[in-house]
Amino acid sequence: MNTVKQNSNAWDKKVEEAAVYTKAVPQEIIEKSRNGEWEISVTTGKPVPRNWFPKSLNGLKILCLASGGGQQGPVLAAAGADVTVVDISKKQLEQDEFVAKRDGLTLKTRLADMSDLSCFKDEQFDIIIHPVANLFVEDLSKVWNEASRVLKNKGILISGFTNPLLFIFDDEEDMKGNLVVKNSIPSSSLDNLTDVQIAEYLNSDKTIEFGHTLEDQIQGQIEAGFVISGLYEDDFGGRRPLDKYIKCFIATRAVKLCVE
Repeated sequence: MNTVKQNSNAWDKKVEEAAVYTKAVPQEIIEKSRNGEWEISVTTGKPVPRNWFPKSLNGLKILCLASGGGQQGPVLAAAGADVTVVDISKKQLEQDEFVAKRDGLTLKTRLADMSDLSCFKDEQFDIIIHPVANLFVEDLSKVWNEASRVLKNKGILISGFTNPLLFIFDDEEDMKGNLVVKNSIPSSSLDNLTDVQIAEYLNSDKTIEFGHTLEDQIQGQIEAGFVISGLYEDDFGGRRPLDKYIKCFIATRAVKLCVE
């Protein structure tokens, strides 16, 4: 099973279908960003607090990790940052390239897996922006370790991820408005499927997703050399049944601190 290939193809398909996280920001957002009125989200909608960032982004090297789609990267580039966008989906990266060409921005794109950043040098970036995406990776420690490696000492990692509670429910029933407990954590999209069903799944346009524990999400960052300095929660904006009971997304701000 090639998870990266499966998810790459699935996200290319999502771009073709104009799914919500593949829609590039409009030109007016870029103009506001140029004038200092900028914000981004790493969850579903709630903006990242501005005090999580340095006062000025001018010249800062920012890696937008698994962040294609023409959303975070172009905004940060318009705000003055030196931006590189990494994603496994070619079509998602094309969204960033489209905005850059449309609005006269300079940014770089790189087709790569978030858990293998060997294309980058150690301590190359000042900030990493990592929106909800690590549910598409089985071994989360590789993501945190690679982020730590390419980030400068005292660099900032801003991450969005899924509350594992979301994954314990039957997804099809959830879409109908019914909360039916089905899965344990950690989990995978392929759990509880027969061999025939797995084969059908892998021949579909569906992403393979993994439900990670909060320990893997938060303690995993700490073990990779980060200190958590901020946290907030977000939800689906009322679109899913669980919004009535709990927020299903978490964002953290972490600082890389090298111990001498």
